[in-house]
Amino acid sequence: MLSVVRVHLPSEIPIVGCEITPYVLLRLPNGVISTDDVPEAAPVDGHFMRYRCVHPMEQATIQCLGCLKSKIPAAKSYHCSAKCFSDAWQHHRVLHERASSALNENGAEEEELFGRFGSGSSGILSSGSGSMSNLGQSPGVNNGPVPLYPSGTDKNSGETWFEVGRSQTYTPTADDIGHVLRFECAAVDTEKKVPAGSPTSIMTSRVIPAPTPTPRRLIQVNGDVLGHSDIDSQTSSFGTFTVLSYNILADAYATSDAYSYCPTWALSWTYRRQNLMREIIGYHADIICLQEVQLNHFEDFFAPEFDKHGYQALYKKRTTEVYAGVPNAIDGCATFFRRDRFSHVKKYEVEFNKAAQSLTEAIIPASQKRVALSRLIKDNIALIAVLEAKFGNQGTETPGKRQLLCVANTHVNVHQDLKDVKLWEVQTLLKGLEKIANSADIPMLVCGDFNSIPGSTPHGLLAVGKVDQLHPDLAIDPLSILRPVSKLTHQLPLVSAYSSFARMVGVGYDLEHQRRRMDPGTNEPLFTNCTRDFTGTVDYIFYTADSLTVESLLELLDEESLRKDTALPSPEWSSDHIALLAEFRCKPRIRR
Repeated sequence: MLSVVRVHLPSEIPIVGCEITPYVLLRLPNGVISTDDVPEAAPVDGHFMRYRCVHPMEQATIQCLGCLKSKIPAAKSYHCSAKCFSDAWQHHRVLHERASSALNENGAEEEELFGRFGSGSSGILSSGSGSMSNLGQSPGVNNGPVPLYPSGTDKNSGETWFEVGRSQTYTPTADDIGHVLRFECAAVDTEKKVPAGSPTSIMTSRVIPAPTPTPRRLIQVNGDVLGHSDIDSQTSSFGTFTVLSYNILADAYATSDAYSYCPTWALSWTYRRQNLMREIIGYHADIICLQEVQLNHFEDFFAPEFDKHGYQALYKKRTTEVYAGVPNAIDGCATFFRRDRFSHVKKYEVEFNKAAQSLTEAIIPASQKRVALSRLIKDNIALIAVLEAKFGNQGTETPGKRQLLCVANTHVNVHQDLKDVKLWEVQTLLKGLEKIANSADIPMLVCGDFNSIPGSTPHGLLAVGKVDQLHPDLAIDPLSILRPVSKLTHQLPLVSAYSSFARMVGVGYDLEHQRRRMDPGTNEPLFTNCTRDFTGTVDYIFYTADSLTVESLLELLDEESLRKDTALPSPEWSSDHIALLAEFRCKPRIRR
């Protein structure tokens, strides 16, 4: 007979908006152990699996007066005892904070986004008590036996449980904060529709709200007055546009072994995808360049979610000569742009593996080709999009001329020891961009994670247009692919967007605050990647300074504030990198 062998939770701590899918191990009638579901539509030997989720509850005796003053729904204000209220206070007070923030537009928008992601209800019941040991202050209470939930509950072992879902997955909502959840599963007789034996169940910890990172402001860097604006209220002005670059940390790399300092629930993809999406959408960028986007996550989550917010998507997965993992879990680069601001003109895909094969055929002796390809082939790619602006012709002398923009998005995922390969990939990308620039008078943006710190040869090539011939990195070139060094140049007038903070003249709190987060020796941020093992800058947004100017930049984070509790990723920030965002304006172009 069909039976349940084991039920396991991927994380004990349920988070609001983070889908829970318990791991259920089944024994089929033939004795085979399986993790595949057995739905009612496809029973096995006359049995199928039924799931539900519940939370326990008791008769309420206390009501929070703060909830009444904040106009929080009455059902959320009741507690079964003073101890229950005290235990729940840490998370219960979040309801008060949200009620306060909901009075303004930003709070309402955040609440909407907060609960959108997930698959809806499932087979889980939830509990009536909360979680916390310190009340902090004594909230007002109103004694009185008022039922907490409506009738239609299920009683089990002397406790009353409220059913909240009937599928194998469940996404906790704000109503579940402070409650424990119990997941139940049972084999059910197909004809009688009754469980064949006692259900197997597992309990979670109490549901907690998802942590919210401190909002980052947009700092103006062009104009007579240095100022700032809240990113939530920021929209691109006429003739300007914003570009975001962000390595979001692929789920395949977000392991507990690699990030042991981060809570397991905060590493789970169901939590991180919600947190990342909320953060990215909150920046209101016109163009979004993401790195380490898994193919399955692009197709199943990011593409449809960004589509709902008015973005068109482009994607290029990494190649697979080296990759040996699950095919759908391979990562790549994704570029999104707002359909009301840009239209898609052309897409170029750069596969560095193909360039490596061409290079070895041209310059590597036959006896060394296998070794050369083993060193050069890293499955890296670049995604180049040519877009046409829909927001007018500011920056062109001819009113009817099309305003095009070329956006390159790449991740140079190469080991630190292979400095020659890293520089060669950057040089290959720049040569391709030069060809596009020579064929059209077009502003360019080069975004991504280059795995190269300021002062390295790839950074120098990007920022200066050439490489110092005495740079120590050039000593590593076993295949002689960098010779002669004089060829390591390009003619694109690229400048790092965030170097604008270092170039600003003047005084002021915002400017000084950002300067302290910059490296004065390189004019780059002190870090864009912050883990326990490494803190430094590897992410950049470069732009062609002859055709674009930087209007404002997303403020940088302070390393000390990140390290109060942990490095990245953390419950607040769901990647080990930080997002970079710049607002640009097209310069007036002089007709030649």
